[in-house]
Amino acid sequence: MQQFQVRKDDLSRHRLVEEETPHLEDGEVLLSVDRFALTANNVTYGVVGEKIGYWNFFPPAQNDDAGWGIIPVWGFADVTASNHPDVPVGDRLYGYFPMATHMVMKPQKVSETRLFDGAGHRAELPPVYNAYGRVHGQADYEPDYDDARMVLYPLYATSFCLHDFFTDNSWFGAEQVIVVSASSKTAIGVAYALADDPGAPESVGMTSPRNLDAVKALGLYDTVLTYDEIASVDASRPTAIIDMSGSGAVLSKLHAHLGDNMRYCSNVGVTHWDDNEMGPGFVRDRSAMFFAPGHIQKRATDWGPGAFEEKAFAFWRAAAEKSRSWLTYQAVDGLSGAESVFDGLVAGSVSPHTGLVVRLVP
Repeated sequence: MQQFQVRKDDLSRHRLVEEETPHLEDGEVLLSVDRFALTANNVTYGVVGEKIGYWNFFPPAQNDDAGWGIIPVWGFADVTASNHPDVPVGDRLYGYFPMATHMVMKPQKVSETRLFDGAGHRAELPPVYNAYGRVHGQADYEPDYDDARMVLYPLYATSFCLHDFFTDNSWFGAEQVIVVSASSKTAIGVAYALADDPGAPESVGMTSPRNLDAVKALGLYDTVLTYDEIASVDASRPTAIIDMSGSGAVLSKLHAHLGDNMRYCSNVGVTHWDDNEMGPGFVRDRSAMFFAPGHIQKRATDWGPGAFEEKAFAFWRAAAEKSRSWLTYQAVDGLSGAESVFDGLVAGSVSPHTGLVVRLVP
């Protein structure tokens, strides 16, 4: 088996490592990772990996230096060996995998449509990441949408959560909502939700000059501005901010410009991960990091089993169909192919209108 490992303190450094395929214990299965998506979301996993625990999901089996780790990805895998009575060879799973050719799993709570990885080191990690769809048992499974599901579902599920969170809080009294890094896929998902909600505040998409025309062409935001046009934002209106950038320079300037009318800032992603030091204008007491798994767990309690998944899946499916007009999928083969595009993601040079797919099985 082969693993794609990165330096936890420098994502631009990475290596391919060969490991022996492990022996299966009773109750375990061996998965062959078929394909996975790479997005800016995976860069976020690496940047905040120590703080939130993303490095803990798939620790390297043999690690000569604790400074190396494996970034999680969303994708599909097939069971190629099984010591579990309820999970046969040939079963196909969708979920959270390592950037690796194989993974050993200890399935628990197995139902017709899903199961959970019961590996001991994952017991204290958020349940949403430990759940896997058994797609052959899902009536709504569409193989033609595998790429869209890998690339867009994790992002649009977060978009759905953000819209639900702000709606639940009456948009913190805001009359306008500014979406920073408006070209990112999660931001576009939020824009779809805003456009479909007649009760939502007016939307302002904020982006780089390079992406300005593309964001305007989406036709989703009421107004589109570049980062150097912050001074033109109407500071007299109560404002909420949904930030995908993590840019200290942009957020600090925007908060200072809005002053007391900056009602709430939700920090979601770090597309500008190398510029994340907040300046003196940043309003910390009305800002908080948004953690989608926490919101999902809240809604699982509020709405009951399966209700969140049903609503989020319906939102993703509709938004994925709309995204056909602007999103192009680009496939690369093997973990060596992943190396060739990962650097571009880290550098921020991959177009947000590209969906990267890594194929490990021909």
